[in-house]
Amino acid sequence: MAAVNQMADLHVIGAFEVLVAGVPVALPAGPRRLLAYLAVNGGAQRRDAVTGQLWGWVPQEQARARLRTALWRIGRLPAGLVRSGRDELQLRPSVRVDLAESAGLARGLLDPSGRDHLPDSADLLTDDILPGWDEDWLQLERERHRQLRIHALEALSRRLTAAGRFGAAIDVAYRAIAAEPLRESAWCALIRAHLAEGNRSVASHQLGEYRRLLADELGLDPSEAIEALLTPATDGRRSRA
Repeated sequence: MAAVNQMADLHVIGAFEVLVAGVPVALPAGPRRLLAYLAVNGGAQRRDAVTGQLWGWVPQEQARARLRTALWRIGRLPAGLVRSGRDELQLRPSVRVDLAESAGLARGLLDPSGRDHLPDSADLLTDDILPGWDEDWLQLERERHRQLRIHALEALSRRLTAAGRFGAAIDVAYRAIAAEPLRESAWCALIRAHLAEGNRSVASHQLGEYRRLLADELGLDPSEAIEALLTPATDGRRSRA
């Protein structure tokens, strides 16, 4: 009988992984997909919805049989991962899910009331949910989390810049750019960090890089807002005069 009080970790950011007491455990495809589905969607999920999403291409009885097999294999692990009811399934509270931690971190960074909070690491905001997995049920949640984490990375870069931690601010801005290379607000965060550090020439070089990238990919020019970051107010008054 599995010990339901053992702590387990379920990772779906970057790559799928299950750890029980810190030790990775191997699982076949069916249990992996079931655990990933429960982790990504969170809370209690109806059995018929789970079978429809994971095995909707096979007859209903076969889908139910595959679900039972997946639950049986998961139940053999030395930790209780899934709470299985008559009509619903959900992960047990003892299972720590990195996606939940990532979303909580992101929302905290986007909360104006917590401006002084600076996390020790931005690793939970760096990767997408299960990149390479081609599951219909995953696409919307992956993109939703991607947008959330990019906004959070930009907010964190601004906070680090304000705190004078310029190297960390630049690193975090690059993580946002890596997630979406044409995103102007991410480049703004990077340029502001360089300017705050006093590296105007580096900031100008980065603006040139963004200008070339935008022209090559979309045939567009950067907005006046990002160009103005390197245009002193005195220059603007002179040109208007």
